[in-house]
Amino acid sequence: MKRSSWILFGATGFLWGIPYLLIKVAVAPGEFTPAFVVFSRVAIGALILIPYAIHTGKLKGALPHLKWIFAYAILEMVIPWWFISNSEKKVTSGLAGLLIATVAFWTTLVAAALGDRTVWRLKRVIGLVIGFLGLVLVVGLESLRGNQSIFALLELLIASFGYALAPTLVNRKIPQVDGAAINGLATLMTAIIYLPFAITQFPKHLPSGHAIESLISLGIFPTAICFVLFFKLLSDVGPARASLVVYMNTAIAVVLGVLILHEKLTIGIISGLPLVLVGSYFATRKEVTP
Repeated sequence: MKRSSWILFGATGFLWGIPYLLIKVAVAPGEFTPAFVVFSRVAIGALILIPYAIHTGKLKGALPHLKWIFAYAILEMVIPWWFISNSEKKVTSGLAGLLIATVAFWTTLVAAALGDRTVWRLKRVIGLVIGFLGLVLVVGLESLRGNQSIFALLELLIASFGYALAPTLVNRKIPQVDGAAINGLATLMTAIIYLPFAITQFPKHLPSGHAIESLISLGIFPTAICFVLFFKLLSDVGPARASLVVYMNTAIAVVLGVLILHEKLTIGIISGLPLVLVGSYFATRKEVTP
């Protein structure tokens, strides 16, 4: 990759590694509810992405495809972002980032279900097996600790599965539509859906400065700006290499959780993280070109 692409890759990987930290702070006891976090995140994102899509002239081309963008919004934002925000009331930000990294694993299984026979090549099958063992280790060991909610772990896995389905839907149904326009409209749709919950769950007292800062940062950086950067990266290096940011995201999420929130590196994370990342890498290996 050229230097500018590496810069985009690093910026995207970092920005998509910090939402778990920001969400953890925003949904801390006495701060914001998960639904209010999702609404604020997408409302801020829409305020940035919609004008950007209009400025670039791409929004008009997305309007005829609202039904597919709505389906994308459900799979990418409406369901996953509430599950992630709600689960982080019970699990660490590092563990959340690790389980979301299984998106590469689920993407491969979705591709197989849609007829991609290359999934069953030896290296990819080995990757799936390794990734699955890592997933079992993480979920099993973390649930055995007794202070992790098994429901929260399932919420994160469902969110990850939604992340796998959403781009697959877009790539199959509306591949010609600009990504920033898609996400601008998707954030707007999600904001409309969550508006009634945001109104009823508006904080009755002023949350802490850290929670407010986290909420604003969540909407600006990993939601709005990162979508723009990611689609620039996508156009530079293609979907295969661009998708590898998921490995960097996970490492960032775990490291930030340990350094800033003083989260512990549990046995489940230490043992499962390498297997999930290595397995996901080999499971998606077929698209990576020299």
